[in-house]
Amino acid sequence: MKLDQIIAVRKNKTIYRDGDRVYKVFDKSYSKADVLNEALNQARVEETGLNIPKVLEVTVIDGMWTIVSEYISGKTLSALMEENPEKKDEYLELFVDLQLTMHSKTCRGLNKLMDKMNRKISETGLSATTRYDLHTRLDAMPKHNKVCHGDFNPSNIIIREDGTPFILDWSHATQGNASADAARTYLLFWLEGDVNAAKKYLNLFCEKSDTAKQYVQKWMPIVAASQMVKGNENEREFLQSWIDVVDYE
Repeated sequence: MKLDQIIAVRKNKTIYRDGDRVYKVFDKSYSKADVLNEALNQARVEETGLNIPKVLEVTVIDGMWTIVSEYISGKTLSALMEENPEKKDEYLELFVDLQLTMHSKTCRGLNKLMDKMNRKISETGLSATTRYDLHTRLDAMPKHNKVCHGDFNPSNIIIREDGTPFILDWSHATQGNASADAARTYLLFWLEGDVNAAKKYLNLFCEKSDTAKQYVQKWMPIVAASQMVKGNENEREFLQSWIDVVDYE
């Protein structure tokens, strides 16, 4: 095992490749429970039949918890969008189709999206009045049990050379309402500054899933609040503006 080929560096973790294996190494400040939960999420989602890297083992390297998974050779969808801007609309179609395939699955062992969002809203530091309003809105939303990714964006999709797409990073996976998952993806495009793609994405999602745009938009303040917990200061200001808006056009 030689951990000298770095694939990516993220907050609190570094991802290495060694042959046909990927090592996600979490720093010592990272919660052991969160690492084990992420590995369990990935193992459970494997059982749905979706194309995802398989978990091979969970281990400790130099005192740091590590998830070892299959290496999937290919390019991220975000890289392909940058390299082939003329095909961006085509890639967005593929992106939405893949998300809808994921939403067609159920996985009873995953944590519930509603529980996670209620907890996140409580942790936002927003005023008691705003938190009460958000908890009330969330409790009124339909409760589903579809597989939701929680961070579904083009950088978490790998396209193999044969065209097969794989979905990466299941640390935020839950079971719940697909429109909440779509609302988060929409906000992620905004946070990346790609407003045009955000609008195209939302139109495509609503068209292909036969979902009213207003219904997805009802999730926006709730999802923005839950996103605030891990957002930086600039993101928090932006997300606060979404929480403050009640009606969307």
